[in-house]
Amino acid sequence: MDALSPEIWQSVALTIELASVTTTILLVVGAPLAWWLARSKTVLSQAVATIVALPLVLPPTALGFCVLVLLGPNGPGGLLASFWGEHTLAFTFAGIVIGSVLSALPLVVQPIRNAFVATGELPLDVVASQRGSALYDFITIGLPLARFELFKAGVVGFAHTIGTFGVVMMIGGNIPGHTKVLSAYVIDYVQASRWREASWVAGGMVMFAIAVILTLTLIDKRCPRRST
Repeated sequence: MDALSPEIWQSVALTIELASVTTTILLVVGAPLAWWLARSKTVLSQAVATIVALPLVLPPTALGFCVLVLLGPNGPGGLLASFWGEHTLAFTFAGIVIGSVLSALPLVVQPIRNAFVATGELPLDVVASQRGSALYDFITIGLPLARFELFKAGVVGFAHTIGTFGVVMMIGGNIPGHTKVLSAYVIDYVQASRWREASWVAGGMVMFAIAVILTLTLIDKRCPRRST
């Protein structure tokens, strides 16, 4: 059936690749950023926290447009792309990765930041008495204590990217085989009145969402509670 056509499977593979790359970047960038935001009391950290949280309230299309301008020929993305002979990062896989990372960043950073805040100052005081560096504190204290939240944040970031559409549409243009993610097919099928195919794709995404929620619930049950 059309819902299981090669184009669909190509889009599934592309979406999984996008979610995997995005989640890896989110954790590599988001964990240190969350640590700094949790420990810093400066005005700069408050400003950065505000910027990170913007995707929570900005419409995805508005966020996508802003990123599109930055990635275009006249933005820093165009300058960066010129190093390998291109003129833009828009309408490329790299472009939709950047957009997906920015879109999901607050969903990953905030819970990890809360976990770091919940560790309190005592563990850090113990490490400080041993003259540990900030990086040492982060690796030996922050990451182990926040391991469950890190995993949960990774699951949420992955799931959010699987379901993303507005940001990718604005930045990637939904080019089949290159930037067209799975969620775009739901719109295409509905617009073409192909309800059976739309139901297959949407139904699969609903089942994936249920699996994600169950996974997070199981993690919460196994996650040790910190006393306040």
